[in-house]
Amino acid sequence: MRVGILTGGGDCPGLNAVIRAVVRKIHNAGGEVLGILEGWRGLVEDRTRPLSVEETDGIIGQGGTILFSSRTNPFKSPEKVGKLLEVVHKHGLEAIVAIGGEDTLGVAYRLHQEHGVPVVGVPKTIDNDLSATDFTFGFDTAINVVVEAVDRLRTTAESHRRIMVVETMGRHAGWIACLSGIAVGADYILVPEVPVQLDHVCEVLGRRREQGRPSSIVVVSEGVTLPEEATAQQRELDEFGHVRLGGIGAVLAALIEKRLGIETRYVILGHLQRGGPPTAYDRVLATRFGIKAAELVLNRQFGKMAALRGTEIVAVPLAEAVLQIKKLDLRYYEEAQEWFLGAYTQPRLQTP
Repeated sequence: MRVGILTGGGDCPGLNAVIRAVVRKIHNAGGEVLGILEGWRGLVEDRTRPLSVEETDGIIGQGGTILFSSRTNPFKSPEKVGKLLEVVHKHGLEAIVAIGGEDTLGVAYRLHQEHGVPVVGVPKTIDNDLSATDFTFGFDTAINVVVEAVDRLRTTAESHRRIMVVETMGRHAGWIACLSGIAVGADYILVPEVPVQLDHVCEVLGRRREQGRPSSIVVVSEGVTLPEEATAQQRELDEFGHVRLGGIGAVLAALIEKRLGIETRYVILGHLQRGGPPTAYDRVLATRFGIKAAELVLNRQFGKMAALRGTEIVAVPLAEAVLQIKKLDLRYYEEAQEWFLGAYTQPRLQTP
């Protein structure tokens, strides 16, 4: 059996662990794996190379992806889809393992549904916003990067009696901001799922200063919007029509400093959250996903994705995975608010 494998979208710690597991499982079954370079672009432009067990055996702890990545959407042009199908036929691929987030897996789903391409998906996003899986690899690494950064920033905030605003990734979902904020004991957490009330943010931070705690940490997701914000976003779009985000931390810091008269600095962690080696948890989860994806290929169960449900790795339909964005479970936020709402005037968040 000849299997193609690709990584699409933003890079993510744990991608190489998935590649390693797929290659090992397929080779153990007597098959061969063809690496497709730069995501879907590699199938459009015929950029491929064979992958061996020897080459991939030691990459489990390596960050990024040895196959490179891109945000290529072949469905932007019928011509690109045609070329992609030609390359699949040319290389005699009997299956494609697509590792990616909503955009990459959305392409995989359409190729399977509309053109009968035999695909299997593996969920990848540090934002943890893919439906049908409890968690995705890369997320644990990302929140640990945020935790280490904030632990360092807190000491300098205390030394200078400053407020520090830390911007994390999270376009539509506040998983990274919320869980890392809880882990570092943030004094306020802002996520896309909960409307921002700047008056209350400043009340909490101002009250902390009055109570003798002059420094504060605010964690904000990049996808948060503010009523006072004209625009903190670059309006450039990627191939999937997403606005390139970044800058809400700077806007929020300026508003807080203007209202409270307290020196406020901001740090945008950005791509630091994507980089470096994966945590042990992500290495294990990515390996399990890769093994499951290879099993689905060998059993010719196409149009499905490997997913984590509880502690089990199961198969779910790709349609379920790309149906909708998985927003933050607000029970986490409700627990976090014990520290930044408390007895202040803001009404307690009501969750279903």
